[in-house]
Amino acid sequence: MSTATIDPHSIASIVRQVIAEIGQPSAAAAPVAGPVASGSLAGANGVFSSVDEAVRAATDAFEQLERLGVDGRKRAISHIRRIAIEDAEELGRMEFAETKIGRLDHKIEKLGVLGEKVPGVEFLQSQVFSGDHGLAVIEHAPFGVIGAITPVTHSLPTIACNAVNMIAGGNTVVVNPHPSGRQVAAEGVRRFNQAIYRDLGVDNLITLVAEPTLESASELFAHRGVKLICVTGGPAVARAALQSTKRAIVAGPGNPPVVVDETADLDRAARSIIQGAAYDNNLLCIGEKQVFVVASVFDAMMAAMERAGGLRLTASQVDALTKRAIVMAGEGEHRHPVPCKDLLGKDAALLAKAAGATADERLELVFGETDLDNPFVPTEQMMPFLPFVRCRTVDEAIERAHESEHGFRHTAIIHSTNVRTMTRMGRLLDTTLFVKNGPSVAGLGLGGEGYLSFSIATPTGEGVTTPLTFTRQRRCTLVDDLRILGSPDAVA
Repeated sequence: MSTATIDPHSIASIVRQVIAEIGQPSAAAAPVAGPVASGSLAGANGVFSSVDEAVRAATDAFEQLERLGVDGRKRAISHIRRIAIEDAEELGRMEFAETKIGRLDHKIEKLGVLGEKVPGVEFLQSQVFSGDHGLAVIEHAPFGVIGAITPVTHSLPTIACNAVNMIAGGNTVVVNPHPSGRQVAAEGVRRFNQAIYRDLGVDNLITLVAEPTLESASELFAHRGVKLICVTGGPAVARAALQSTKRAIVAGPGNPPVVVDETADLDRAARSIIQGAAYDNNLLCIGEKQVFVVASVFDAMMAAMERAGGLRLTASQVDALTKRAIVMAGEGEHRHPVPCKDLLGKDAALLAKAAGATADERLELVFGETDLDNPFVPTEQMMPFLPFVRCRTVDEAIERAHESEHGFRHTAIIHSTNVRTMTRMGRLLDTTLFVKNGPSVAGLGLGGEGYLSFSIATPTGEGVTTPLTFTRQRRCTLVDDLRILGSPDAVA
């Protein structure tokens, strides 16, 4: 095991900070709720008791996968897709029961869409250059064993999505899941591996650590058998991955702003904002987190939000919710606002109750007017409340959106029919996803065009990950021969 890549004490302290901020128990303190996966023991079908065992099993599986070729990869990921669809309700319920955040219907839906939207081996198109001097072919080769850190917000969907992409690229993967989503992660991995083994005779294309800890996360980052790191999480975990000397694919944090200008279709904007921000109780990193509205249409926009089904809080209710929902974490100059663990990912009706309002349990979103100083504006709150900020002009709204996004360059949304305004915002914020006149989820092909992935690599620049993200280019050159066209002298 290599010790030259990253200081284990450093990553442990960073992960503790993350766990403290999102309010989930650390692995060391987490109570064991029962067996990792019903009917299975650690050491079979991808579930292992240590990082070293998991990496060794994944290494052996990688060597077998290479011999199966692209068709073998295609068959393997077809089982992951099928199980994600067929077992979506059962596994979604399991994840909801274990993590206790988000919305059950969306937990189920996120697994179901994996079969349709996540790209596979069809993305692996070779490039060919043919000329007077012969032939060059550029192909996409696997890295080998990939180490992945996955979040509690989308435990099994992230694992399944990454596995499809990574295996399509010819890799195997070792997962250190978030401790609070470890049981559903293990159950999903067990099912995937069993189905693949029955068809192809290869086990452990996906492996994980049965009882993930801070130490196992450190070991995975540093293990010499791991050739690439993929991390999906918040700012601190992203920083830890970027400290490693291994190549890292980092899906970092977002705080997506929305701008609504005077030319927008307000009713359409309101429906879109609710659809995106309420999805899985705003746990998605792409979800709308704060809205900046031009003053001339501000009141009309708030009315449109109410017509679309949102619950508007009064100023005093917004203050009451802010005090309950946002707390301070860290010390000294590192002290900053974070979402309260008791309300993170909880239903809108519960937020309404915390604010002193009453609401139907089917309520999807709570919203209210705030000023720029309200901590909901700069904080990735991950709960279904949206602050609306009144701005004098669209230029001010765009500037405020830019400030609140913190330079993450993750996601931004605008509702406007002015092409120049859209262009101006797109250029300034320079985000990986830029959605115009639709919900944030349209940026992942859910209601919009394009493919789906739950790992959006913003700090390292790969964007919405695909099988190509997890491959390296190899060029094969043949000089002079195999050229059909050309001068007869070339083959004389």
